[in-house]
Amino acid sequence: MSSSPRTVSILGSTGSIGTQAVDVITRHPTRFQVEAISAGGRDVDLLAEQAVALSVRTVAVADETRHGPVRDAIDARLRQAGRAAGSVEVVAGSDAATVVAGSGADVVLNGITGSVGLAPTLAALRAGSTLALANKESLVVGGALVGAAQVRADQIVPVDSEHSAIAQCLRSGEPREVRRLILTASGGPFRGRARDALKPVTPSEALAHPTWTMGPVVTINSATLMNKGLELIEAHLLFDVPVADITVVVHPQSVVHSMVEFIDGSTIAQASPPDMRLPIALGLSWPERLDEVASPCSWTDPTAWTFEPLDETVFGAVRLARHVADLSGTHPAVYNAANEECVAAFLEGRIGFLDIVDTVEKVLEAHVEHADDLTLDAVLTAEGWARARAREILARR
Repeated sequence: MSSSPRTVSILGSTGSIGTQAVDVITRHPTRFQVEAISAGGRDVDLLAEQAVALSVRTVAVADETRHGPVRDAIDARLRQAGRAAGSVEVVAGSDAATVVAGSGADVVLNGITGSVGLAPTLAALRAGSTLALANKESLVVGGALVGAAQVRADQIVPVDSEHSAIAQCLRSGEPREVRRLILTASGGPFRGRARDALKPVTPSEALAHPTWTMGPVVTINSATLMNKGLELIEAHLLFDVPVADITVVVHPQSVVHSMVEFIDGSTIAQASPPDMRLPIALGLSWPERLDEVASPCSWTDPTAWTFEPLDETVFGAVRLARHVADLSGTHPAVYNAANEECVAAFLEGRIGFLDIVDTVEKVLEAHVEHADDLTLDAVLTAEGWARARAREILARR
């Protein structure tokens, strides 16, 4: 166990992942020292509260118009705490999170939602920090770019509950002994429904996840199973396992977070109540475990866990993900960007629930790979094209 606290930068500190990370860190004060936090800037009061409570040096705000209000709110809290106003640096702009990510903290927790997390992911890796990765989109769209930015093989620690579970299970054997990975999915709020029954689904219904409390984009992705498609691609890239050797099963109780099947017929599972503080804590402290992070499973009460095959004809996002992973190149960026456009349109009530994945498929069909070598410019160009193409298709509906 390290004698000095690990320095940490938290990206997306006011979001679901970020606030739970703050909870873990404040309950283990001798283990971590938060150097910097970043957020969009909408929740000024929470950001200021975190900055002062964690004694950070730097606060990064993506929205430049929020620089003044954030500065003022932090200074007011500093004065209340008897500390000097202006002692916390506030930086603002679209690249503020990237600057913080590349500042060299021992651990960078990337809890940003969406592909905007790619640049911070690359910056953290190039700086040599351990990357506790909750921003799956950056790995999905970055692909080889993320791999090339790594300065050591064990630099990325997954924070998604499924990939954290797989990483834990993989400790039970050698890579050559792995037969397949088994990703579990809760099935979302519409598990078991036929495709036609999903036509009238409203945003409020899709946001009512039966197990997890998450942000709106991730919650809608869980309802369409797009989240599981992204996680399939992420598992393929993180663990270097062919997509054909990754199985998705529906597990409504969300207690078994994923499994690894080995060549001798053994299957190792990681089980715990659905609490994101567990994978967050592991991301921060890997390979060590922190004590008393969350309540364990109860083994004295009657319980049952069930597993069902996923109907990929109803939830086509996973089927598309398998196709996209095999195509490689910029197709994963197109898959993700088109989905982000469609989710925004659905939440605004402009399209139906089934239109989300249907439109993503149409955008993918129209995409032609031009880049021989994947570059950041190629990824950004593909994303821009995908968003524009998705908007064109949606405008005709």
